[in-house]
Amino acid sequence: MIPVINIVIPCYCEEEVLPETSKRILDKLERMIRAELISEESRIIFVDDGSKDRTWELIESYHQQNPKFGGVKLAHNRGHQNALLAGLMSVKDHCDAAISMDADLQDDIEVLDEFVQKYRDGAEIVYGVRKDRKTDTAFKRDTALAFYRFMEKLGVQTINNHADYRLMGKRALEGLASYREVNLYLRGIVPSIGYKTDVVYYDRAERFAGESKYPLKKMLALAVDGITSFSIKPLEMVFSLGVIICVLSCLALLYALLAVIIGWPAAGPVGLIGSLYLLGGLLMTCLGVVGVYVGKAYQEAKDRPRYIIEKEI
Repeated sequence: MIPVINIVIPCYCEEEVLPETSKRILDKLERMIRAELISEESRIIFVDDGSKDRTWELIESYHQQNPKFGGVKLAHNRGHQNALLAGLMSVKDHCDAAISMDADLQDDIEVLDEFVQKYRDGAEIVYGVRKDRKTDTAFKRDTALAFYRFMEKLGVQTINNHADYRLMGKRALEGLASYREVNLYLRGIVPSIGYKTDVVYYDRAERFAGESKYPLKKMLALAVDGITSFSIKPLEMVFSLGVIICVLSCLALLYALLAVIIGWPAAGPVGLIGSLYLLGGLLMTCLGVVGVYVGKAYQEAKDRPRYIIEKEI
């Protein structure tokens, strides 16, 4: 049976790149249909994440020109992960598998054949993994690798050098739908779903046009979500740090007592002030870590919708 594939593409203010993106992906989709790799019913679905430019207007015009284009418009900006989830949940009942990718043409669309072939061979989830990070700056490359290593230390299952370029079959999409958390980190959730997986390696290109929608601030926020959504080890580290400080403080007090009794030189005001600043900084750091978890628990307890769909075509 030839599978119905939907390609889901989140967009936020992408009017500069959408004309070229739509042209290239439609061409690739039609080539795959002609090769009988995917069904004639396959579609391209753009998800407008509350864009402030002409993104939705362009999506509507593409749909009018060719019914193979569809669109989901969110009522307001909810972030890349929520927009991607909205698109996947919108198509899960209308396709055999969905492929998610970014709108900036950095993901190599020519490997889409490999995604589908691995799915037809039995893989329920296929990850797109970069062969290398040559197109990244040294800072971005080093921080990304450090993040992956840190996540492994925390016991979080991730796929190195994988972003959100992946194929998910219907069963995997149904599994994803059962995850109800508000703080989304799909790169950590998807590996926890299970089922047979496979990998497609590709070269990542430079962004075709426009500016990156993932500046350093958003990358750091995504990293924090990834760490705090899947591991309580930071809390365990805070507890361990507190125990160590208590032990060292007791030793310092014992030394001060002996200094008074025996006449050893006691710590001067510089040592005292330094110790106070150190303990104050550690206390604020620990409270900050705990505060992040409390804040996330608060958000989950409110159980507000992760996104609201304004329009679908």
